[in-house]
Amino acid sequence: MRTTTLRLAGVAVAGAMVLAACGGGDDASSAAACEAGKTDGDLFLYNWSEYIDPELKTAFEAEYGVSVTEDNYDSNEAMQPIVAAGNSGYDVIVPSDYMVTIMIEEGTIQKLNKAAIPNFGNLDPNLDTSYDPTGEYVAPYQGGTTGLGVNLSVVGDDAAAGWGLVFDPAIASKYAGQITLLNDPRETLGAALKYLGYSLNTTDDGELAEAKDLVAAAVENIAAFESDQYDELLTTGESVIAHGYSGNVVVSIDEYEGDDEYAYFVPSQGGTIWTDNMAVPFDAPHPCTAHTFINFILDADNGAQLSEWNYYASPNARSNEVMDPEVQEVLAVMYPDDLSGLEYITDTGDFETNFSDAFSEAKG
Repeated sequence: MRTTTLRLAGVAVAGAMVLAACGGGDDASSAAACEAGKTDGDLFLYNWSEYIDPELKTAFEAEYGVSVTEDNYDSNEAMQPIVAAGNSGYDVIVPSDYMVTIMIEEGTIQKLNKAAIPNFGNLDPNLDTSYDPTGEYVAPYQGGTTGLGVNLSVVGDDAAAGWGLVFDPAIASKYAGQITLLNDPRETLGAALKYLGYSLNTTDDGELAEAKDLVAAAVENIAAFESDQYDELLTTGESVIAHGYSGNVVVSIDEYEGDDEYAYFVPSQGGTIWTDNMAVPFDAPHPCTAHTFINFILDADNGAQLSEWNYYASPNARSNEVMDPEVQEVLAVMYPDDLSGLEYITDTGDFETNFSDAFSEAKG
């Protein structure tokens, strides 16, 4: 069981999860004939890295007599074209909120057969799932925030500068070569936009250009654009500032037993809040196994085990009832006292290409 207490001088961290070209897209879901507990082959999972307890996969295999093969991606933008092209071979994917909207519109995920997911009722009814307007396509998986992990013994009082640690040249230059940013256009440009006082969902060309220039100027101080090993780089001393996802950073801090030396926080200028979701690709080869897996994850005990392993907030109301209270205390530090600066990334339509282009140009 992981337990930890984090501190950050001058920065209050507390709160709770905010309730806040292809074929397919057919209304006649390929899962229409699936029943609860039914499988139709092995499971092929396409997920973010270090996001599911291996013991849960093993338990699913043992209970249902199937194997689980998992591949990983480091951004929604890396996952989406692979699924959209068709014949990906994946049964379950884990897109974030705004990407769910995009994939519904393009027809690359199918409607869920909720009759085959009786544990769907365990989800908190007050969750904000506006990204799935009809509530038919996805089951929420985990939630969190995106912020900064820092080595307090090095950064000290500078931590109060928030995103200035990365984007203020006078501050960031002190840590040149020891900073990592996520290799993700919406997250990293979003951080720059929040630092500038703009919405991370801007569709203003001028604001995006400012954010692009800010990221480009930061490159000289950046060790890497990294979305996989940033947490380990932080706690092994190879970096001192890591832009990353709440749970990943907190788990690494806990494993290092560096509660007094390291901290995670959402900068005062605000940041991203998000919900990741389980979805079934339009051409999933084993849709019944996919539904059974989703139902398995939504079991109260399994959902609690998931959060106790990866330290991300659970959207499962019944899981929160049985989760270790010490873990729930840790989850609270991932959200600032003032939630007004947090934003969900939303689908900006055709403007999404502008984000991708700007990020490529900024990285050089």
